[in-house]
Amino acid sequence: MSLDSTEVARIARLARLLLEEAELEEYRRDLNGILSLVRRMEAVETRAVEPLAHPLDLKARLRPDEVTEENQKDRLLSIAPAGEHGHYLVPRVID
Repeated sequence: MSLDSTEVARIARLARLLLEEAELEEYRRDLNGILSLVRRMEAVETRAVEPLAHPLDLKARLRPDEVTEENQKDRLLSIAPAGEHGHYLVPRVID
């Protein structure tokens, strides 16, 4: 599938892009290049390839789960505009 300038202009309009006439040819070339690459990628046999979450086999470095700050809940609630039963009260945004 190859896009012509009319199709590129329609795609630009749907994407709410205002393209000058001179830009259409550049976008047409770029989009056709992308579609060509996708066609080449679709042609590659991948049934035997196991999906990866990440291309490298990295192990996550974890830090110890330790408390680093004291509990300041009561102090922070005391300076809040409104609070009740240990929770912040905020104005209603949905009726």
